[in-house]
Amino acid sequence: MLRYDSKIVLEDMKDIYERKMDWNQLKNAKVLVTGARGMLAAYMVYFLSYLNEHCHFSVEIYALVRSSERAHEKFAGLEEKSYFHYVIQDVCEEIQIDEKMDYIIHAAGNASPKYILSDPVGIIRANTLGTMSVLEFARKSQVKRVLYTSTREIYGKTEGIETICESDMGIMSTEEIRSCYPESKRMAEVLLKSYEYQYGVPYVNARIAHSYGPGMEIEGDGRVMADFISNAVHGQDIVLKSDGSAVRAFCYLTDAVSGLFTILLHGQSGESYNVANESEEYMIRDVAGMLAGIYPEKNIKVVFDIPREQSLGYSKMGRTKLNLSRLEALGWRAQVDLKTGMKRTVDSFEN
Repeated sequence: MLRYDSKIVLEDMKDIYERKMDWNQLKNAKVLVTGARGMLAAYMVYFLSYLNEHCHFSVEIYALVRSSERAHEKFAGLEEKSYFHYVIQDVCEEIQIDEKMDYIIHAAGNASPKYILSDPVGIIRANTLGTMSVLEFARKSQVKRVLYTSTREIYGKTEGIETICESDMGIMSTEEIRSCYPESKRMAEVLLKSYEYQYGVPYVNARIAHSYGPGMEIEGDGRVMADFISNAVHGQDIVLKSDGSAVRAFCYLTDAVSGLFTILLHGQSGESYNVANESEEYMIRDVAGMLAGIYPEKNIKVVFDIPREQSLGYSKMGRTKLNLSRLEALGWRAQVDLKTGMKRTVDSFEN
């Protein structure tokens, strides 16, 4: 069980804290984190706890989850802290908190190919009704800012450009079942813009690409990195369901989370920011080979088992780099290389 005070987590928290940011904005703040069990959201909760435990920030943390029993796996050791509060409810319902929040980190929603295929209506519901519920609460609370965790997939199919800027928008088919995810994320961003325009609710969007790290779901998630990490943790061969020639760039959790806090605290209200690590591009088969090579004692092999038809749950969009200049202008840089990040992730499960 990953704990907020485990060795690897504390090292990651220290890494985030030492990046240049005006953390003082969070002193004595009340922060609501929706979808708090998720990998990114949980690490943001851990970091706010780190500020309390090591820097005496007195942040009041409200973690919105649907099940306290499942959340216990993420927040064991925090639950007895006076500054930590559960909000047990569906994010799509009216948010039941009497206190007014200073910041809201809205990370509720599911991106797993497994759930995109098994519950597309639930995916849409969380991203649309859930976002409206959050924004209604934000309006009543008169928050300083809402941070929405969006996705690079909202860009759709882009052609004729080398890198995707935040103003670029491609096409997306409404006839593909997988569109339930990126299309509802797009709608969530439209809701944020509309609430800012009509009610003055300040917000920022983070369009995140291929993040991974300690606390990620590795059992049955269906995404490439999750499956690879699961294989490495269990000492299993890494099975590729394609020729592995697709190119990806992965962003370790501390880079992603520091990017999210940079956007929350220093981003311009109403703007969107790409969050990714574009410094290392690898073919999927090379990522698998690299991970297997980190643990020679496990004798992990990379094998190919290519089905005749690809699953409908996976994105078929070709890769185009994200332009990170807007986020980098705020002082952010990715710092963790892929090999280091994968080792830290596997070790976090084994320890």
